[in-house]
Amino acid sequence: MNTILNNLPKEAKDKHIENKKYFDKLKKKTPKNLDYVMQDLHDAEFKKTDCLKCANCCKTTGPLFTDADIERVSKYLRQKPQQFIAQYLQIDEDRDYVLQSVPCTFLDNENACMIYDVRPKACREFPHTDRKKFQQITDLTLKNVTICPAAFNIVEEMKKKLPL
Repeated sequence: MNTILNNLPKEAKDKHIENKKYFDKLKKKTPKNLDYVMQDLHDAEFKKTDCLKCANCCKTTGPLFTDADIERVSKYLRQKPQQFIAQYLQIDEDRDYVLQSVPCTFLDNENACMIYDVRPKACREFPHTDRKKFQQITDLTLKNVTICPAAFNIVEEMKKKLPL
């Protein structure tokens, strides 16, 4: 896994222009079956990907915390929402709540999430490759392929399955 992670930034950078052109075409001429294809590619990749061997998303980026996330996590931690915010979160330039630091405070030594059952929506949905109307989040996907080996593989398979 370390070899894959070490090579991922370079591989993603090498494919960036190709991927950007592909996604620009995708937005102009979205295949009718895109969401079904993406769901299949996502499911197939995550049958063979063990996120616990990687956790690069948790080590390098922080999720946005919605009000619902803050309520849920703070309740789980037996804190008042304001205590949780003060201890773990800050407001970013987009006025969103994000973690004060990365790697994620809730990531343990074995790459497991200590708040997994109540984790933020952004974490539950990452890398968003099975999201409906996938063509609307291609900018996010371009970022995620630099972080997540599974997202990188899904995009590579997508280009083979849906040549534009």
